[in-house]
Amino acid sequence: MRTFRSRLIQLHQCRGCTWKLMQSFLIFDPTLQSIYDMSATQLRQFGLSNEQAGYLYEDLHFTKPWRLAHFKAGEIRVITRFDKAYPEQLTHIYDAPWVIYCIGNTTLLNERRLLSVVGSRKHSPDAREMMNLILTPIVSSGWTIVSGLALGIDTLAHQLALDHGAGTIAVLGGGFKWIYPKENQLLASSVAREGLLISEYPPNCRPEKHHFPERNRIISGLSAGTFIVEAQKRSGSLITADQAMEQGREVFCLPGKITDPSAEGTNRLIQQGAKLVLEANDILNELPNFHEKDTSTI
Repeated sequence: MRTFRSRLIQLHQCRGCTWKLMQSFLIFDPTLQSIYDMSATQLRQFGLSNEQAGYLYEDLHFTKPWRLAHFKAGEIRVITRFDKAYPEQLTHIYDAPWVIYCIGNTTLLNERRLLSVVGSRKHSPDAREMMNLILTPIVSSGWTIVSGLALGIDTLAHQLALDHGAGTIAVLGGGFKWIYPKENQLLASSVAREGLLISEYPPNCRPEKHHFPERNRIISGLSAGTFIVEAQKRSGSLITADQAMEQGREVFCLPGKITDPSAEGTNRLIQQGAKLVLEANDILNELPNFHEKDTSTI
């Protein structure tokens, strides 16, 4: 017999089931049972096209859903928005993911000392040295680094945490069967073994371009603050910074030369009020003052 939890997880895996659609389902029926009793035509009342409603009906009734048994026992843990193990920090953002999939040490999700570190995929030659200078004292004092497993700054951030035996969480833009970028598959394995991989996308879901801005809200939402190391004028890191500010989180930036394109985004953020960082204490002295703001999900 299906439970509410199993219905939520199966719906979450259905083609075209967006965050907003799931919200609509939960408002319509908090048990989700009636969604299963509807015909494809009746499902159209949620703003779906004929094709979308057909896919949803098919996935609910005829397509075998993804199951934990498809993977090694205990490898993947599924946590829903309504489980006790769900990260408390994420409950305070408006669009908290309904379901997250995890590989690794899930206790890291509820650590209080989480710092997001993001930046350019094509970092400057000095980035590694500057990150070592600023982040080493932070991870050495027990902070966990959250990032997105992208090339560049994300990679350096995860590796720095691993090198110092600190916790690190990688938030993916696709399912676990499609680690992206391929160049970071070994890094992903290390993070899964020594830290935590998480995704709001089912394991079989391929990464899509629009997934990466979506996952950025989780990177910032998990953390007390977000540290932008390098970012060009148009950068995904700036999306993360915007989301962090909307979530009431602290934003920190490493300044750079005004002639350096990789510093244009961070310099602008500093101009707009982000905290300028020259040493570890510029971050550590601010984070104890962090307070969440309750925001309803539904």
